[in-house]
Amino acid sequence: MTVGKKRFSFGQVLLNVFFLLIVLTVAVPVINLAARSFASAKGALQMHGFSLWPSDPTLLNYQVVFSNRLILPSLWNNIVITVLGTAVNLLITLMAAYAVTRLVGKKFFMGFFIVMMLFNPGLMPEYLVVKQLKLIDSMWSVILVGAVNVYYLFILRRFIEEVPESLIEAARIDGASHLRILFSIVIPLAKTGIATIAMFYAVARWNEYFKAGLYLLSPDKTTLQVLIRKFVVQGDITDLIGFSNMMNKTELANVNYNSLKSAAIVVGVAPILLIYPFALKFYAKDVMEGGVKE
Repeated sequence: MTVGKKRFSFGQVLLNVFFLLIVLTVAVPVINLAARSFASAKGALQMHGFSLWPSDPTLLNYQVVFSNRLILPSLWNNIVITVLGTAVNLLITLMAAYAVTRLVGKKFFMGFFIVMMLFNPGLMPEYLVVKQLKLIDSMWSVILVGAVNVYYLFILRRFIEEVPESLIEAARIDGASHLRILFSIVIPLAKTGIATIAMFYAVARWNEYFKAGLYLLSPDKTTLQVLIRKFVVQGDITDLIGFSNMMNKTELANVNYNSLKSAAIVVGVAPILLIYPFALKFYAKDVMEGGVKE
């Protein structure tokens, strides 16, 4: 018995071409940005359009970026805020999503979260609360503010509802508490949704600059995104990148502002991109892998 070759219909080919074009619209600008970050001043003038390879490559742009004494501390602050903030987000969102699906009074919790989503108190009450709690200039001000995103809570709630009630009832018969059910049954079976929400939270935490610039006043407590915004948007070259530390270097003439800006953006984007390969493995697995059928 011979196995016939798999044939693709015209619609499938058209769909694949369409998705390929979408991938290219995302990948080409990113590769172009990375290529420009390695270009010298002379090479930057030779790069036109969406060049995918640096002309006259050099590491000088990254040397200039990391010459600033605030870059590494701000990068560390970003990592701390992203890791702790995402952990707080997931813990509270998970418990809230479990409450609105399994606990008594779930209608009350659901109504409460909907009201909180529709009637945001605004920035001034939030700032006054943070100030009253003496969290100004503390990383906890950025971590605790916005600890729950109601939209993400509703998404995660749909994943938790897919957990079979038979598993929950079996755990209750064995004497498991709600926390034990949440961490031993619900979380392992809803890991696809948790990984998705974790990525949403982590990206939002990493890219946060407005509230970090508002609450974190000390230079050593600022975040990487605040520094990059000062450089890219405000053009604050001397204070941000540390040109004053390199004025005695003759190669400073080989620095191009656009290449330097690209290097700063790559430094801010690259760490969060490295997380995606580790999270993608959860997306390909079924939500009920290892569970039982109803």
